[in-house]
Amino acid sequence: MRKFKTESKKLLDLMINSIYTNREIFLRELISNASDAIDKLYFKSLTDSTVALNQDDLAIRVSFDKDARTLTVSDNGIGMTEEELERNLGTIAHSGSEEFKETNAEAQGDAVDIIGRFGVGFYSAFMVAKEVTVMTRAYATGKTFRWTSDGVEGYAIEEVPATDPAFKFESGTDVILTLKDNTDDASYDEYLSEWQLKDLIQRYSNYVRYPVKMMVTKSRQKPKPEDAGDDYQPEYESYEELETINSMTPIWKKKASEVTDEEYNEFYKSTFHDYTDPARTFSLHAEGALEYDALLFIPGRAPFDLYSKDYEKGLELYSSNVLIMEKCADLLPDYYNFVRGVVDSADVHLNISRETLQQTRQLTAMAKRIEKKITGELERMRDDDRAAYETFFENFGRGLKYGIYQSYGMKAAELGDLLLFWSAKEQKMVTLKEYADAMPSDQKAIYYAAGDDRDRLAKMPVVTAVLDHGYDVLLCTQDVDEFCFQAMREYVFTPAAEAAEDAVADGEAAEAQEPQEKRLELKNVASGDLDLATEDEKKAAEEAAKANEGLFSAMKEALGEGAVTKVTVSARLTKETDAPACITAEGPVSLEMEKVLNAGPMPEDVKSQRVLELNAQHPVFAKLQAAQEGEDADKLKLYTELLYDQALLMEGIAVPDPVAFAQNVCKLMA
Repeated sequence: MRKFKTESKKLLDLMINSIYTNREIFLRELISNASDAIDKLYFKSLTDSTVALNQDDLAIRVSFDKDARTLTVSDNGIGMTEEELERNLGTIAHSGSEEFKETNAEAQGDAVDIIGRFGVGFYSAFMVAKEVTVMTRAYATGKTFRWTSDGVEGYAIEEVPATDPAFKFESGTDVILTLKDNTDDASYDEYLSEWQLKDLIQRYSNYVRYPVKMMVTKSRQKPKPEDAGDDYQPEYESYEELETINSMTPIWKKKASEVTDEEYNEFYKSTFHDYTDPARTFSLHAEGALEYDALLFIPGRAPFDLYSKDYEKGLELYSSNVLIMEKCADLLPDYYNFVRGVVDSADVHLNISRETLQQTRQLTAMAKRIEKKITGELERMRDDDRAAYETFFENFGRGLKYGIYQSYGMKAAELGDLLLFWSAKEQKMVTLKEYADAMPSDQKAIYYAAGDDRDRLAKMPVVTAVLDHGYDVLLCTQDVDEFCFQAMREYVFTPAAEAAEDAVADGEAAEAQEPQEKRLELKNVASGDLDLATEDEKKAAEEAAKANEGLFSAMKEALGEGAVTKVTVSARLTKETDAPACITAEGPVSLEMEKVLNAGPMPEDVKSQRVLELNAQHPVFAKLQAAQEGEDADKLKLYTELLYDQALLMEGIAVPDPVAFAQNVCKLMA
């Protein structure tokens, strides 16, 4: 059997130009390699008593030379011998760090955190460099070697004389990048900028466990001359100082007792570019087969683009304290897209570029645990700090409702009890559970009304009719509400203990002592028959409908084809003081759904099956009967159109012909 052969030049080109999507990642990779080199030396000091090492001296240094167009990443770690140079840099995809981890897996512990895995990160330097030079000296060898390559033809290794002053450490490595020349499409000068390098270090390598140092330019006031007069103006001078750029210790790995609320808030605001404190901060630490730390925040306000197509959800993903993805969308469900935070795990399976995750069971397990943690935190906020939760729900509640609709009701059990709606009876926001616990024992459904204005909804005849029966109505004013309830279909809950005790007191069966799961249908008060009428009211409505079949047929004809599916006597408007008529809808499309769908960017010309219900006890009904009996078709048409338009307006639906409506009012007044 013949072995496969590799075109080294083509493979190297693939490594350089195809694996990484963002060329600025190279600095992250080089700093991670430097951190691994220091970790290896530190591990050696733990396992070999002859190695004298001051941990405070371990550091990574980043420097640049604008004139020479070079960028250097240095470390005082373990260094490499000539053989290790050949094996690690001369063999593409050979990871010395991965080999080290496998060899010392049982002995590493928390003291060492090796980052490298694939053996290709070093080659990312060629995305920005036309030549890379590596100066390295292995610990306790005294020999320095130089590795040089242009990333095209190959590489050269030579020993550097001991007298060469280029290398300053007893052991360690310098990676020197000679940057490419600028082109019309790319400027490499940005990597010779103090500000840009600091930004990249803090963005990708802020939590590398060793200090990343760089000379930075600062300003200070010059001493005031002794002979300066009263009109002396302070003078300033620039100077350079070696500064640690990264913070090293991640806040999410500190104990909660070691971090103040102010520190959490400052971290949130600086990391996620918000000017308000988070509404909630909570952490998650998982151990076992999959270990990870998470620090999560619920924002105090909704970002302006939360509900736009350009908004990107996701948590910052770190692996061994190194930023892998700024927004890992797979860690959050869409309905929790507002959550900000970081997740850090050394166990997640990354692709070779370490820029994206592979879809694995580990990722799914993390996402489920994070989702459960968020749900639990929201439940605690709802129960312990209602004012804060109502503010949260005002900002982000629409997304929770959409989550139920988008899942076709499958997420109703998880999200249903997080929803809040305005109670017409209680005059405050209530949960579905609170609504159900407070309803009379004979109530069989949850009633709601959907529209765009709470005050108008409260005055609608279909709402007041339900309230008159002693039943509460939820007033829903968001366009997603109707769709959410349609997807839920019913609300499943367990009655409160007090309700079970009341049932026993009322003489119900003894098993009522044990609260049983109940199912309540969600009913729009403007749809179909709510079955609230008494038997006498139903009988009276049926008799009136049968006696006035001719009237209803004439009214339906007067409204024109397609206006309503039928005209009938209302079983919900039964008193003289009730409205003379109302519009309801049969079938799956409600009046509110019709409005929402037709108001979208691409109107669908959806129409509900409208029913004009008449109040047989109202004086207007007698006028309709008189017009029918007197065969006054014009008057009957006028009355019918006015009642229909009036009912539409009470529902918040525009009348089909406003001019005709105004003319009909004038005819009535004349």
